[in-house]
Amino acid sequence: MDFISILSIFVMACFVGYYVVWSVTPALHTPLMAVTNAISSVIVVGALVAAAAAGSPAAKWLGLVAVALASVNIFGGFAVTERMLAMYKKKDKGPAKANSGGSKH
Repeated sequence: MDFISILSIFVMACFVGYYVVWSVTPALHTPLMAVTNAISSVIVVGALVAAAAAGSPAAKWLGLVAVALASVNIFGGFAVTERMLAMYKKKDKGPAKANSGGSKH
């Protein structure tokens, strides 16, 4: 494939991704993040396989960079997902205060 074809596919994928993410309802953002983390883990495995099969040292270094960047993406995705889920947890109000008055018997 020539450079223009690859660039065209990349630009179209960016537009499709943008419209897919922004058209998702807010209730589905957390599952979407989980699926994105799963896809990133597949990218790590693919980068490891590609780096292992690479013949030149430059290709192996690029494979290492791909593994590192995809790993950062995964860990960042899990951190963001955890923060999103924390927003839905009920907050503790601390220990219950005792009645400040006489007891009612």
